[in-house]
Amino acid sequence: MPLMIALTSHDALLIIDIQNDFLPGGALGVSGSDHILPILQNYLQRFHSHGLPIVLTRDWHPPNHCSFKPQGGRWPVHCVAGSPGALPPSSFVTPPSAHVIYKAFNQDQDAYSAFEGTTLDQHLRALTVHRLFIGGLATDYCVLNSVKDARMFGYGVCLLMDGIKAVNLQPDDGRHAEEEMVHLGAAPVRWEMLGT
Repeated sequence: MPLMIALTSHDALLIIDIQNDFLPGGALGVSGSDHILPILQNYLQRFHSHGLPIVLTRDWHPPNHCSFKPQGGRWPVHCVAGSPGALPPSSFVTPPSAHVIYKAFNQDQDAYSAFEGTTLDQHLRALTVHRLFIGGLATDYCVLNSVKDARMFGYGVCLLMDGIKAVNLQPDDGRHAEEEMVHLGAAPVRWEMLGT
């Protein structure tokens, strides 16, 4: 039997970058990323039913963002602010109470972490959040860097192992990122471990 984890009033759900451009067929599609959507939907419903905070992040790039290949960056043009690719799929239903954090919106600055250049830390502290359940895309970039910053800011982290997918520019990038996050103190969690 897996160790069960009880949700508390100081928990929040942080879902990273569920956007069309990161899904299969998107400008920077992550292989298999569509498979985690139903699982993340379950987490959303559980946190919403408990009245717990939910935060969603979105890459929100200007058209000439420094991370894009035409500007000398490593990525194809993706998640341009306001474009269909920057939006979540219509099938991914989120409660109206969910708070959206936009990141990497400065032309000359990339930001993989949900905390970098955003008000996320202030938002969470105002809600007396102590522990974050983190999932989304991609394991080896925005999830990894968000977990790093969450731990640096002193939050407990539960990493949703069944709710993340990696880009894997190198075959083992995702596995290495998972190992690094666990080494930093993130607890690996799966849906069946979440108490009612």
